[in-house]
Amino acid sequence: MKDSYGRVIDYLRISVTDLCNLRCLYCMPEKGVEKREHKDNLSVEEIEEIVSAAVDLGVTKVRVTGGEPLVRRGILEICRRIGAIPGVEKLCMTTNGVLLKKHAAQLFDAGVTRLNISLDTLDREKYSQLTRMGTLEDVLGGIDEAFRVGFSEIKINTVLMGGVNDDEIRDIAALTKDRNIHVRFIELMPIGECAQWGPERFISNERVLEELPALEEAGVAGVARIYRLPEHRGTVGLISPISSHFCPSCNRIRVTADGRLKPCLHSAEEINLRGLQGEELRHVMSEAIFGKPHRHHLDEAASSSLRHMNEIGG
Repeated sequence: MKDSYGRVIDYLRISVTDLCNLRCLYCMPEKGVEKREHKDNLSVEEIEEIVSAAVDLGVTKVRVTGGEPLVRRGILEICRRIGAIPGVEKLCMTTNGVLLKKHAAQLFDAGVTRLNISLDTLDREKYSQLTRMGTLEDVLGGIDEAFRVGFSEIKINTVLMGGVNDDEIRDIAALTKDRNIHVRFIELMPIGECAQWGPERFISNERVLEELPALEEAGVAGVARIYRLPEHRGTVGLISPISSHFCPSCNRIRVTADGRLKPCLHSAEEINLRGLQGEELRHVMSEAIFGKPHRHHLDEAASSSLRHMNEIGG
């Protein structure tokens, strides 16, 4: 399936909940979000139907997101069903890692092939401040357990914030030294909770290149520019949605936990998918994909999205 600009759309990010067991400063309000009734979120069967329709339209990669997906009731069944759909070549999950030690083996057995773990600091006190309620040891233990049960590689997503964690670039990149860990530094985007933060927080990924002059270019993977440090097993990636937006090559669509398709993360446009089945569902999805916007305008203004990041899944 191609959109009107000729981009091949083969990547679906599907949120299974907007709830989270953390309250990261840039992502969620301190008091959390109003809890929906379970029936207001997509059921396991609806998720399976939407993913199947997306695969019929050419999607080959599916990422399960949240909120925090591991707090969703029935998450293992959701993963098993998605993984069993013919045509799903990659089943991935983005998680904060807090519950990963408990669930890593079950996720691996359910067919999850790749894990992305959100981790913005290696400082224990700073981690508690940024997440408002998290414990760094839980995340590090989850990473260890994921490798132990059979995951061959892990990506670490680090949102770069000026004056917050830009002094840790070297330490976070060092995670790639001895294990197959791939760190991705992501520029902070003005959406939701951080939309009105001061400009000093929104720094370019060029800061990473300044801090790590030994980085060697190693190509491109998806939306990330990839680098290696000499004698490191893993890689360092730069995802730069503001300083060097990748909209011309964007290959993804998103579905929210309540069943709305977002052709673009930063657009206000949402298309309801609940109640649709079969050919009608595929038709509505294909129309939405074809109408995917050309680009966002974060370099000019804050995101136009009507939702906080926790409601979209990144």
